Amino acid sequence: MEGKRKSARQSAQGTLAAGTGGTAAMLLPRALGALSLGLGAALLARPGMARELAGAERSVVAPLVIRGVAARELLHAAGLLASRQPAGWVWSRVAGDAMDLALMGRAALNLRGDRRHRALMTTGALAGIALVDLAVAVYTGRVMIARRRAISLRGSITINKPSQEVYRFWRDFGNLPRFMYHLESVSSDGDGRSHWRARGPAGIGVEWDAEITEEQPNRMIAWRSTDGTKVPNSGRVRFLPTPDGRATEVRVELDYAPPAGRVGKLAAKLFGENPEQQVKDDLRRFKQVIETGEVVRSEGSPDGLSLRQQLMQRPARPLGAR
Repeated sequence: MEGKRKSARQSAQGTLAAGTGGTAAMLLPRALGALSLGLGAALLARPGMARELAGAERSVVAPLVIRGVAARELLHAAGLLASRQPAGWVWSRVAGDAMDLALMGRAALNLRGDRRHRALMTTGALAGIALVDLAVAVYTGRVMIARRRAISLRGSITINKPSQEVYRFWRDFGNLPRFMYHLESVSSDGDGRSHWRARGPAGIGVEWDAEITEEQPNRMIAWRSTDGTKVPNSGRVRFLPTPDGRATEVRVELDYAPPAGRVGKLAAKLFGENPEQQVKDDLRRFKQVIETGEVVRSEGSPDGLSLRQQLMQRPARPLGAR
């Protein structure tokens, strides 16, 4: 069971990472891995040419240094091309770039004429590669941090309505604030993109744009936030008809990275805004809205998300009951 939960969480984190640039965060290191593979192979195949391009003089040390650099590049290639979390390998390349720059800079100071010119040209090329490596390392590092701090929420409920009707109601995103009290508004542009406004912890407003990533009419809707949002998130809702077709099981999967990670989740709980409880409450209200047309309330079920209001809540009961 624990293995299944871990696998599901990793899958959710991967989905969230893709929504925040995770695809690029995997492709860019792979490209650097291919570059390392090419450089390593070229240095091993033509060490003499590499020495001449660098402006180095003939010596016993030069071939050893070139072979060492080639071996390092091939090691980086293996790590970058095979690893599922390549951020560390990219930083390793940055460290290697720093070593190469220091080595070439020192060599250039001891050379003269055309050899010094070639050494300086090689140093400039290495500096350019180092800047690219550094940019990729910073980018992939940020994406991986967002992936590690992702929070996965799950919930389900059975609604006494056909799946077509339940799907149609949810697909009109403007209906969501009717039962998701943390949402202020959702507006769609009709092209699979929408703008969301929500209340975060302590009433702080949060806005983001989202896009539908997959849709199966009457069966499933999947979406994710677009790049650049302060609260990266993704979600999936499945509408599973019961065997008799009269009811629908709604399964919600929501993954997001709070602004302050785990600390942000704890702060939400302190303000009475437990994410797990919110999902359960939202689904109960969704069932009430679609089955009865409104959220059923009593004096023991006040409207609100504050800690004081949640502590006051209790199930509705007949008048006069104690």
